Amino acid sequence: MRRREFLLQGTVFTVGGMLLYNTPAMARNIFKEDATELSDNLYQLFKDPPPNYRPFVRWWWNGNKIERNELARELELLKDVGIGGVEINPISFPSNTDDMNITSVEWLSDEWIDLLKFTFDKAKSLDMTCDLLAGTGFPFGSKVLEGEERSQIVVIAVKKIKGPADREFSLFDLYAEADPEIYNSYSGRKVEMLSLKLVPDPLNDIKDVIDLSDQIVNETIKISIPKDSSYALYALVEIEGFMGVIQGVSKVPVLNHFDSDAVNKYLNHITDRIESRIGPIGSDIRAFFADSLEVEGANWTSGMVEEFKKRRGYDILPFLPFILFKIGRMGNTIDENYTVGFSPEFNNMIERMRFDFALTKAELFHDSFILNYTKWCTENNVKSRAQAYGRNYFLLEGSFEIDIPECETWLKYGLGEDIAEEDFTQYPWHLGRGNTMINKYVSSAAHLKDKNIVSSEELTNTAMVFNESLEIFKIAGDQSAVSGVTHPIFHGFNYSPKSATFPGWITYGGYFSENNTMWPYFKNYTDYRARLSALFQQSTMFADIAVLPPIPDMWGEVGAQMEPFPTVVSPNYQSLVWEAIHQNGNACDYVSEKVISDSKISKGFMSYGKRKYNILFLIEIHSLNPATAKRIYDFIENGGRVFCIEAYPEKSLGWNNHIRNDQEVKNWVAKMKDYPNRFIFLKKPRPENSFIDWFKDIQEKYKISPYVSIESPKSFINQVRYQSDSAEIFMFNNSSNKHDCELNVNFSEKIFKNKQAWLWDAVTGDRFRLKLSKGNLKIDLGPADSKLIVFDQNKKGKDWKPKPENGSGSKILNNTWDLELHYIDGKKVDTEIKTLNDLKDDPEYSHFGGTATYKSTFEVHDKKAFHYLNLGKVHGISEVIINGRNAGTQWYGKRIYDLKDLLENGENLLEIKVITVMVNYMKSLENNQIAQYWTNEGRKNQPLQSIGLEGPVTIY
Repeated sequence: MRRREFLLQGTVFTVGGMLLYNTPAMARNIFKEDATELSDNLYQLFKDPPPNYRPFVRWWWNGNKIERNELARELELLKDVGIGGVEINPISFPSNTDDMNITSVEWLSDEWIDLLKFTFDKAKSLDMTCDLLAGTGFPFGSKVLEGEERSQIVVIAVKKIKGPADREFSLFDLYAEADPEIYNSYSGRKVEMLSLKLVPDPLNDIKDVIDLSDQIVNETIKISIPKDSSYALYALVEIEGFMGVIQGVSKVPVLNHFDSDAVNKYLNHITDRIESRIGPIGSDIRAFFADSLEVEGANWTSGMVEEFKKRRGYDILPFLPFILFKIGRMGNTIDENYTVGFSPEFNNMIERMRFDFALTKAELFHDSFILNYTKWCTENNVKSRAQAYGRNYFLLEGSFEIDIPECETWLKYGLGEDIAEEDFTQYPWHLGRGNTMINKYVSSAAHLKDKNIVSSEELTNTAMVFNESLEIFKIAGDQSAVSGVTHPIFHGFNYSPKSATFPGWITYGGYFSENNTMWPYFKNYTDYRARLSALFQQSTMFADIAVLPPIPDMWGEVGAQMEPFPTVVSPNYQSLVWEAIHQNGNACDYVSEKVISDSKISKGFMSYGKRKYNILFLIEIHSLNPATAKRIYDFIENGGRVFCIEAYPEKSLGWNNHIRNDQEVKNWVAKMKDYPNRFIFLKKPRPENSFIDWFKDIQEKYKISPYVSIESPKSFINQVRYQSDSAEIFMFNNSSNKHDCELNVNFSEKIFKNKQAWLWDAVTGDRFRLKLSKGNLKIDLGPADSKLIVFDQNKKGKDWKPKPENGSGSKILNNTWDLELHYIDGKKVDTEIKTLNDLKDDPEYSHFGGTATYKSTFEVHDKKAFHYLNLGKVHGISEVIINGRNAGTQWYGKRIYDLKDLLENGENLLEIKVITVMVNYMKSLENNQIAQYWTNEGRKNQPLQSIGLEGPVTIY
């Protein structure tokens, strides 16, 4: 197939949702030619990506206050800035916002479905794709749900009492004590007392617990506590319908995700309503979407006790009050000292049972929700897309059945800054990273199931609203790409009429808006991400190291966490391990016990599907299932290597038959220790040492060969490797907003042998030939920079010529500058400055937001003597015009412009436009309630940002 035919095929696939999704896999089957032509096809796809590879946006239909003309206008607006698709997401109307008296259209009403169909048709006419949220708000919920079909939770109320004491408690007070303070309580809840128990403090044996459930009289319980004794009254309370949908268009109860019949009723209600109005939906959308499974600690369903006993072999109900913690929002533990103390023996039992309970919930969630959700999508001829993680589910296997698994990348202050490892471990799911801790789990799951599309709720922003810069997008987005994301879905674009009062309707922060100063330049970033997606979706991320984190141990000790925002990450350095592996030129996937148990072992490799690993890292694993321990032993015996960080496995998981199972685990570990060169104990690095240096030492000591050796690895430099049928692909990124790096790397011979190295520029789509000496590459990686290095069979092309940062005969332009400040509101200020500086530091202009235009003239006597213009430090997007000719736009990192054909002998007119972020200006709008909420109030009080041109401006 020739290039024209290949690209035409890709275009055809973008017309319908199902076909569009399958483009990457089909395209891989299309590539049947020789290696050179394969690489040419891949490059052409990279250079000019079809629409299905372009970023999508989450499109918030605020309050469902929608009408046709505005829907069409916004789709066209998104198309113009390079967006390839939308996720239609009905959500509540933002508070403190003028709705312009526009009426809400009821979700799933005939009128709403007609508008939905109009949107589908308009999107198709623009060659755009639609996904559809299977609900409104999150998590799923609806007014059609009744009784036990609504989410349920079992919680505890504990009243500690020191004797002597005679106390009386009403059930009302105990219900109030147990009731968790969650984000969105549902008013139609039903409360039931499951048990009342008097518990000694501390508790040594379950036999010491006194059941008082039959002593309730007139909704009251009376207790007498003898002298010199301590007890606690434990109330075990079930709340049915306890939670309302968060940010739903209307106030409705959340679905019981553990109830298969309820799940099917909920899902079928959606498609029955839509298809009864407009027919089958499969030709209109690519995927249904399940958003955040933030079920606020839901942990119960009718039949839970029987289901637990069937799966785990014992009755959990007598022990349940001691498994649970005092919880608040999102089901997070809020008081670690709330319960009575446990003896070590009793605590060991409870931790095993707590794991069993978490495992049972995860299994039920899988069986009742995930399997029904994916089946429903398939039956409706669409793909499933989901954020399949949270407190009640498996971090890794949760994404196995999902067609398009999704993770999350956020914008937070700290991105681009120097974050010490010690600081990161205090806030270990996010600090200094765009990618959250869940990303590596989700992408690993996709790799294990041979899926090349890994979507991300991308650039979610509640902390830096109006401080959105293309450079910070790139830093976070590149980190997201290294974590395994191949399909960004920007979070989000607000349905907001053009006539809405400035700054428009804004829900959940992120300000992707035509009113944003960066909007006219946004396509620079969407082009960049589209090229990365086209390349990575046509390739497979490489990994030969497996990493097993101690999730089951954590479940037993502190309970399942609310990923991707866990209260506890165990251990707190967990993410630093996989990062250090990549930063030193290797690559890894997370695995689980199930993956290890289901893997094939042969010739020193552990294989799962197409993935193969010859090294396994166990991160503080204390507990294993005996079957997993045996499989790890088989791996070691067959030549694989296992590194145990800080702990050897020493016991089994769960309570039933634990004594026998513990011994089995110990026996297998003892056998592993017979291979001291393959079963190796490691201490984590000391506080004064970094994980990067720690892993580099491990590489050298144990001869772990990196595929690319990185001289002087740094915390802000990371890499990832992809492979296609025709090419080896490497992405190196610099996540610092200020540090420069002279990257010096050596690729292994099997990568560069008989291949040509190229630099593929994802910003421009160009490619350049690189000259390597025996696999050695030295290349500058500036702040916020990234480099794609590709090895293939092509030989001909332009040589790479980097732009130097300085040069001989350099001339600093110390001229007086005419400065025009074009404010966001249309105001214009003209002034003259003699020195370039950060406008933030000038009280007169510190709250400027908009376009700052700097104009000056300079003389050159020999225009051929100057080849480059360096703007120095720039705070914003920069656009340069010389003698009326546009030199281009640059939006991150170093700002070096090529002066070819732009200079004249004699006087030259230089015009530099700097487009700033909005936050400084928005902070000054004292009478704008929305601006103040997002920039000046409480935890959202943002610091003033650097703006404008600091220079020095130099030609050389």
